[in-house]
Amino acid sequence: QVQLVESGGGLVQAGGSLRLSCAASGLTFSTYTMGWFRQAPGKEREFVAAINWINSRTYYADSVKGRFTISRDNAKNTGYLQMNNLKPEDTAVYYCAAGTTRATLSEGYWGQGTQVTVSS
Repeated sequence: QVQLVESGGGLVQAGGSLRLSCAASGLTFSTYTMGWFRQAPGKEREFVAAINWINSRTYYADSVKGRFTISRDNAKNTGYLQMNNLKPEDTAVYYCAAGTTRATLSEGYWGQGTQVTVSS
């Protein structure tokens, strides 16, 4: 049974930092592209970042480029999202996903989400 479990969310002031973790089990994590998405109240889910499994190439939404960093530790079956200089508009539920490619992440496995709230 595949499980993705996010952690690290919370309440932070604007300008602060958080690091989200995504612990994976039940799959060969090193052969999956991993990504982060977010969904704010009343808005559609949006892509945040992804890191592929072949060469660890990273991809970011323009809104987080330069502030967020995605990484992975295959030995620990865990992915990370380091979020710096957080803004109130980053407030959302953050989900990690694992898929065969970046394009098919949404069709893969999902975690339950972790809330990130940024106060102004």
